[in-house]
Amino acid sequence: MLSQKSIRESFILQLVSASATLIVIFSVILYNYIKISIFEDITQELTKQAQIIATSRTSSIERMGINIFDPSLSSINNPNDVQVTIAIRVNQGNVPSFEHSEKDDQKFLTIYYPLEKREHYFISITKDISNTDILLNKILKNILIINLTAIFLILFYALFLSRMLVLPIRSLTNKLASMNENFLQMFDTQKLPSEFQPLGISINKLVERIQIFVNSQKELFIGAAHELKTPLAVMKTKNEVTLLKPRENEKYIDTLKSNNQTINDMNKMISNILEIGRQEGAQFEKPIEIDLIAFLKEQINNYTILAKMEEKNIIEDIVPISYKITIQPTLLMHILQNFVQNAIKFTPKEGNITIQAYLTKEGFFVCVIDEGIGIDESKDLFAPFKRYGNQTGAGLGLFLAKNAADALGAKITLKNREDTKGTIATLLLPLRKRSL
Repeated sequence: MLSQKSIRESFILQLVSASATLIVIFSVILYNYIKISIFEDITQELTKQAQIIATSRTSSIERMGINIFDPSLSSINNPNDVQVTIAIRVNQGNVPSFEHSEKDDQKFLTIYYPLEKREHYFISITKDISNTDILLNKILKNILIINLTAIFLILFYALFLSRMLVLPIRSLTNKLASMNENFLQMFDTQKLPSEFQPLGISINKLVERIQIFVNSQKELFIGAAHELKTPLAVMKTKNEVTLLKPRENEKYIDTLKSNNQTINDMNKMISNILEIGRQEGAQFEKPIEIDLIAFLKEQINNYTILAKMEEKNIIEDIVPISYKITIQPTLLMHILQNFVQNAIKFTPKEGNITIQAYLTKEGFFVCVIDEGIGIDESKDLFAPFKRYGNQTGAGLGLFLAKNAADALGAKITLKNREDTKGTIATLLLPLRKRSL
């Protein structure tokens, strides 16, 4: 049963109603054309007879009020359904006219043809058109039957055609319904009709994002379990060793301090994991239009304060004056915050951190350039719980930044500087994200 919001039902109704309207219009035109053609032949025949009588039997016309048709005239055939008389019509004028009449369920057509020599006198020729009317009624009934048959055929064709049109959508729906996190399969878009290929490509992109998300979540859970299990095992070992025999108070205090530091590190890690949950919630934030340049300048003012506390400098290098974009600000702030925090962390004291922003044909670029130790470009820098250098941390910052960039449809990269030591962290916002 089709629902009120069914595309198939809407298609069927529109196709049948449009086709029925065209059939009715065509049938009306056809019937009227046939009717006009038949009556045109009859009127021409009556006019011709009236002209012949008016020109060849002038003497007979003087006998008014009787049938003046002369059977002896070979040039005129007097059928049984034709009556010729003389009529007086004062208000008609000197022009031929036709009148329809009906008597005893019979229909007649009469022509009044003016006589040249007698004013207000007309030849009246009346023809029985009952058979013609019956013929037209039969034609009308046949046309109606053909119309109904054609509409029913169109209805069945619309049902069949609509089924074919929604078949690719049903196929996509069935495949999507059978998917789960353990069975994610790409669609072969080449097998889809050309009209549905963009939909298939979009679904493939969504499936790819789901695969990345599922794999990232699995990797995150495994990493979190490992990262939390290791310090817990260390704490347990320290406690067991400390309790093997009586010790001085200072030993117990040192063990407790060490365990407290481990607990603090674990709390930081748990906070970072909770941050992932908050970021996933931010992905459902409604995009709004902002001036990206004003947003960057506001964030740079905050970062400058943080850098000054670490005795480091922020250098601003922003080319555009204004750039409107529709985006989720919270996700964008996560990315920038991670870039700048890493730059502050790895840049030595009195060092410079440059924040660049410029526009190209590819999109809008935001680059954070530090003077740190650089990175190992051969490693997966965006994997969770991966730490580089001698700095502390949970190793989730770049993982969070990558997830935020994927949610924005943006791209982030990390590479070493060529001129000197340091790293360039780049965010690319494609031009399609811009709202003019």
